[in-house]
Amino acid sequence: MQEMILANIPSPSQGVWHLGPIPVRAYALCIILGILVALWLTLRRYTARGGNPDTVWDAAIVIIPAGIIGGRLYHVITDHDRYFGEGRNPMDVFKVTNGGLGIWGAVALGAVALWVMFKVKKVPFAPFADAVAPGLILAQAIGRFGNWFNQELYGRETTVPWALDIYYRVDEAGRYAPVTGHSTGEVIASVHPTFLYEALWNVAVCLFLIWAQKKWKLGHGRVFALYVAGYTLGRFVVENMRSDEATHVFGLRINVIVSVVCFVVALVIFFRLRRGQETSAEVDPHYQAELADAPSGASQEPSASPASSPSKPER
Repeated sequence: MQEMILANIPSPSQGVWHLGPIPVRAYALCIILGILVALWLTLRRYTARGGNPDTVWDAAIVIIPAGIIGGRLYHVITDHDRYFGEGRNPMDVFKVTNGGLGIWGAVALGAVALWVMFKVKKVPFAPFADAVAPGLILAQAIGRFGNWFNQELYGRETTVPWALDIYYRVDEAGRYAPVTGHSTGEVIASVHPTFLYEALWNVAVCLFLIWAQKKWKLGHGRVFALYVAGYTLGRFVVENMRSDEATHVFGLRINVIVSVVCFVVALVIFFRLRRGQETSAEVDPHYQAELADAPSGASQEPSASPASSPSKPER
């Protein structure tokens, strides 16, 4: 038994550090790192298909705040008991860095905001959605490590060798503070590291999406539909392993129901969408027309950096 305990995955001793009066939160750092990785991968994929790199930067300005707002709204709505009612502080709704972002809300509101942006720019939305899908789920994998630092969203107690040890944390006054405190070294429970299960699954889906798009010549939004189906399949399994408090509907965790509905809808959409891939001209007709009209001495290759685009100043 002792060997099994030694093999357990330890939780971080704390999830918040202070640089003077400024708190540095691991959860926020994981979210930021995920966004940067997603932005980098999307930029490479979209420009490789013939898209304007400036469009990626414009999309980032829209999708990042929309995603955070949508993710927080979903979390607050589905876990409203944590913020409203006797003994609760409604102002905690705005403490995003303490944890609590629902990916369903983030993707939904982010997608709507992007769809509106692409409508205004008169650029096809589906090619960009396909380009962003692998980076999006890779960002989700990175973001899950924020839950590790916050000691949240873990599974039921277990004795498997890779169990996650949850520590008792206290603040400077010695009061119990599971998110912002520091570990006393006492192990409260050894549980399934569902954050790690989901992170590994998300990485696998990311690699599958990249492979599938090349192998099956996917386009017209089918990569994004496959992302939704792949993610929700794994989320369904992981969600049923979790033991934390959650809103239940019909006796089931709300995220289990959402996973099933989204999985079915995504599969239906995947098989109904147009087959094949878009040409460069179909990905971004206006940008390709600009490249075609450029002087013969100018580069005809799409830029991978906003600094090299002739259409907008560097930002």
